[in-house]
Amino acid sequence: MEPFFNPDVQEYQRTLGDFLRSILPDDFAGSGQLELAEFEKFSEDIRRQLYEAGYIAVSYPKEYGGGGLSPEYHVAVAEELTRAGLPLGVGNDVFGLQMFGNTLLAFGTEEQKQRFLPRIISGVDKWCQGYSEPGSGSDLAGAKTTAVQDGDVWRINGQKIWTSLAHKADWIFVLVRTDPDAPKHRGLTLLACPLDQPGVERRPIKQISGEADFNETFFTDAVTGVENTIGKPGDGWKVATALLEFERGGAAATLAVRFDEELDRLTDLARQRGRAGDSAIRERLAWCRARVLAMRLMGYKALTDNLAGRPIGPEAALNKLYWSEYHRVVAELSMDLLGEEALIPTGRRPVIPDGPDAPGAPQDSAGWVTGFLNGRASTIFAGTSEIQRNLLAERVLGMPREPRVPAQ
Repeated sequence: MEPFFNPDVQEYQRTLGDFLRSILPDDFAGSGQLELAEFEKFSEDIRRQLYEAGYIAVSYPKEYGGGGLSPEYHVAVAEELTRAGLPLGVGNDVFGLQMFGNTLLAFGTEEQKQRFLPRIISGVDKWCQGYSEPGSGSDLAGAKTTAVQDGDVWRINGQKIWTSLAHKADWIFVLVRTDPDAPKHRGLTLLACPLDQPGVERRPIKQISGEADFNETFFTDAVTGVENTIGKPGDGWKVATALLEFERGGAAATLAVRFDEELDRLTDLARQRGRAGDSAIRERLAWCRARVLAMRLMGYKALTDNLAGRPIGPEAALNKLYWSEYHRVVAELSMDLLGEEALIPTGRRPVIPDGPDAPGAPQDSAGWVTGFLNGRASTIFAGTSEIQRNLLAERVLGMPREPRVPAQ
């Protein structure tokens, strides 16, 4: 593994940097300086310009609207965007580009790729994820939402929960039970379903931090065409778990870029609060710096595997476990630095509350406190830390499976 880009990628990165400087104001201090409404408008506008210039989905095949480049170019773009103080796309891109798009490339039909991918890349269609249910969060195979084929459509009934950004999405990829008589891992199917229809209701869930980015999503005879079946009926477990590997491992090389920028801001916070000389604080900051460096190297390792043709596997659980547990520690350190000021948060709230805020964010206490309140959630969403440890123990280290409690 070489922890740096080859000359061609470096030149591509410099060209992108020149382009970004040409479209940004001379006094631009980072998108984190913007309030939420302004940030969302700005992010959509920047995304449009990046798309028109060919800098969105650079590692997707050209025939579907991508750049046809290797994955290292994708990481180079992420680094340059962060360096320029820009977000890595808009909120729903993580579901459309990172998760569903890559799943389509692996399991979709040619017709599905031609129909969905260009609209995902352009940003015309926004997506969300329908996995968790009130009775089956970590137990994904226990999904009870059903789909029954009725001629050339599926009729979907049931409920999903924690559907992030569903209120901003046009489509949902939803895991449903299509064969109630099959063993629970074999009776599942992944469907793409349009959300703007009478049979779908989305209800926001207000979080402890004040945001309402999660939703309950109800399906009452909602319909989607049989042509929107991803993979074969009954193969939903295989497709859905592959998608989770894209979710957990796909951002391994780019998340470290965001955490690095956030840690720089946290270090500045320590200086502003007169704590930079405190040996205990310095030790904790050094711990964080070492973990961010380790994350970057883990990301480069994942990128190297990708370039060598080795697919993302259960090792992706390590990346998710590592960054989410790290971010919880960072959030706690920020509270210790703020001290009593954290009791009554003031100032600007973060525009990206479920992870590092946008580059250039100010040191307002409301930003750090919201990050702290959401930090614990990062060890739960996208698979709890306990589930990730089980995956690593059983599927990577080859340890005995966790004993199952017999059904009563």
